Amino acid sequence: MATSNSGANLLSFFLYILLVALVGLMSFLVYNSFDYKKSASADSTAVYVAPDSNFTHLWTAPSEWRLMYVKEEEKDLVEYGRELIAHTSEYLGPKGSVKAISNGMNCQNCHLNAGTQPWGNNYFAVQSTYPKFRARSGAIEDQVKRVNDCFERSLNGQALAAESKEMRAILAYIKWLGTDVEKGVAPKGSGIFKLKGLKRAIDPAKGAEVYAAKCQSCHQADGGGLLAENGKSYTYPPLWGPHSYNHGAGLYRMSNFAGYVKYNMPLGANYDKPQLSDEEAWDLAAYVNSMPRPGKDLSKDWPDIAGKPFDHPFGPFADPFTEEQHKYGPYKPIKEWITKHKKSKK
Repeated sequence: MATSNSGANLLSFFLYILLVALVGLMSFLVYNSFDYKKSASADSTAVYVAPDSNFTHLWTAPSEWRLMYVKEEEKDLVEYGRELIAHTSEYLGPKGSVKAISNGMNCQNCHLNAGTQPWGNNYFAVQSTYPKFRARSGAIEDQVKRVNDCFERSLNGQALAAESKEMRAILAYIKWLGTDVEKGVAPKGSGIFKLKGLKRAIDPAKGAEVYAAKCQSCHQADGGGLLAENGKSYTYPPLWGPHSYNHGAGLYRMSNFAGYVKYNMPLGANYDKPQLSDEEAWDLAAYVNSMPRPGKDLSKDWPDIAGKPFDHPFGPFADPFTEEQHKYGPYKPIKEWITKHKKSKK
């Protein structure tokens, strides 16, 4: 009987030791998974700040594996279209293997990661929102017109024939990227982020300082970019000069350029980890778009001049502001005038 009690007591002792050890281990793990220093220094009265919803749950391109369910001919067109967007100059640049109809830049120099980068001027909303009316042309435009606008403006080149294999491939790729996007919807993260304007005029001189510090190591001091060894394309595209986009391109609008560089530049930056302040982005836009570049006949643009955006820098205008203010701002008075007069027409 004594022996039995002794064995039971010994078993209880070992179970107690085991329990203490487990409690100690759990305490150790909980302690080490908790940021003690941060907790100790945190202000317990601080108000929780929700993340900016503009940069969460953004739309992304369809997964690559889904192409296996696409018909072979369509799949080939999609893949060729992606190649054309990523390496346009190899096929359609000054030394292109198909045609020489563009300036040596690639479509993805403006539409990052072959048009798939959230807030990187991507193509996610093109299939879902076209055809649509565009005030710039004063007409209903389809995807062919939209693509050729890029060739004639951003690539400072010539239009692609609508029936060409290259146009069909680009359209197939754009359609692919718009997979699952509801008709008429522009998903979150598509296009370029609309950056809040400054209260002052944007400043090319300040922008020159930003460019020297954060841009010219890639795009070069003369803005001419860095030509690749093959001489067909650019490792870093020209931001001004004879081989850059002309002044009819979308990025020639200050708001587009500022929103684009804020969340994509310099190299390594994105919407999640920007490297430029809002002021730096706006001033950089002022500097780059004040430099010489190819021109384009814009006489047929904006047939209704009241439809011109606040930062379109070429008159005539329906408002009383100068070309200088339309280009460099401050923009708030212009936007307020436009809003007021739109309301008065209703």
